[in-house]
Amino acid sequence: VFEYFASFEAHDGEIFMTPADLMRAVVPVFPPSESHLVRDGYLRGERNPGELRCAPSNFFMLFDTNSDGHISFKEYIFFVTLLSIPESSFSVAFKMFDLDCNGEIDIYEFKKVMTLMRAHNRQGAHHSDGHRGGHNLGGHIDSGGLLQDFFGEDGKKRLQYDTFVQFLRDLHEEMLKLEFAHYDYKFRGTISAKDFALSMVASADLKYLNKLLDRVDDLDNEPQLSHIRISFEEFKSFAELRKKLQPFSLALFCFGQVNGLLTRSDFKRAASQVCGVSLTDNMIELVFHVFDTNCDGSLSSDEFIRVLEKRARDIAEPTEAGILNFMSCCGNCTRNYKSNLLSSWSTSC
Repeated sequence: VFEYFASFEAHDGEIFMTPADLMRAVVPVFPPSESHLVRDGYLRGERNPGELRCAPSNFFMLFDTNSDGHISFKEYIFFVTLLSIPESSFSVAFKMFDLDCNGEIDIYEFKKVMTLMRAHNRQGAHHSDGHRGGHNLGGHIDSGGLLQDFFGEDGKKRLQYDTFVQFLRDLHEEMLKLEFAHYDYKFRGTISAKDFALSMVASADLKYLNKLLDRVDDLDNEPQLSHIRISFEEFKSFAELRKKLQPFSLALFCFGQVNGLLTRSDFKRAASQVCGVSLTDNMIELVFHVFDTNCDGSLSSDEFIRVLEKRARDIAEPTEAGILNFMSCCGNCTRNYKSNLLSSWSTSC
């Protein structure tokens, strides 16, 4: 992934990402429908290498740990690890390493938490040593950059749980803003129905993509839908639904098993009652248009859920070991951490 999107090559042959490359690597986008960009890449709808139509992100430059304007492979791994952390998992790990229970951890404890999180991210687990394809990139992944913001230049500050969780939320919101800005090509503060539909299907498996893109193109023949504009708040609410995909998909599955295919009101109620997410009627109409492929007015949730799950998986790509391996890893990290503490104490004594 890094090598595909990295666009800058240094004199020594090492490659780097720009902040725009970083955004494109984690969020799949199509050219905005209101632009005049020609679709030409080797995949339908994809440009080569794929332009991101939004302003550079100062937030993403926080991951440029040496302030050279580029993002290295180890900085990229640090980024995708942060991106893949569910708040619940981080809360568990944080509390385990917060030995004095004061809601703070030091830089060494934070690195232990990040090691634990990285073990459950496919890209992070395979490259935890900072190597890319046999290249030794130098330095540890958890060094420099954000750690100075969190812990100070001398590394002696302590990081509060609430501060870090807010940072994670800000990171996800920044990604949403950039994705929305990409589709808001004419700076209207809203995006077209077609662009919202494109954002929904951008993560679909290739074997389903053509069929879904045909449904997106059919919006041009539906005047009652094609005029719809989606605001950032609506765009954000759909992202909230993606974050709560497990309970939402369970609700849809259980209801569908009992009552057959889902209606619009069923879908809206599941989002509201189970996930606490309010979806507007316009958004639901667009969801049904794209994913109700047989046009019978009901939704078979399988394909819809599959697309949303793939987007989350492409970003986080957790290992398949599941919760038991996660708890085992927690236990190992805790034992190793305590062992190191005892060793250092005995040495100092």
